Amino acid sequence: MANVETSLKEAMAIGGSLGAALVDYGSGMALGTLGGGKDLDMSVAAAGNTDVIRAKVRTMEMLGIADEIEDILITLGSQYHLVRLLKSRGGAGLFLYVVLDKANSNLAMARHQLRRIESELEM
Repeated sequence: MANVETSLKEAMAIGGSLGAALVDYGSGMALGTLGGGKDLDMSVAAAGNTDVIRAKVRTMEMLGIADEIEDILITLGSQYHLVRLLKSRGGAGLFLYVVLDKANSNLAMARHQLRRIESELEM
């Protein structure tokens, strides 16, 4: 079982990873961040992606879609922003957020690795 710090380090080990955060989407607060920098404030990005999740959940409710979000992908010109909602072992209400350099990452592998990180995370 991995803790928050270990999980974030594993997320940063994903090929092309620029930053990672574990976020409570009820409050929008990051429980931990790694990476980022002056051009990528992970706390600001984490809070902003909380709004994305809330909007998608609201939309699904309005459409009557009775399903769960696995992950959300936002594709920029040079980056992937991957949001993985946690469902295992006390992870409800949390998401893993990883920013990847598009030129140096494998999106399918990153999604696979985030699923593995989620399965090992102990909250």
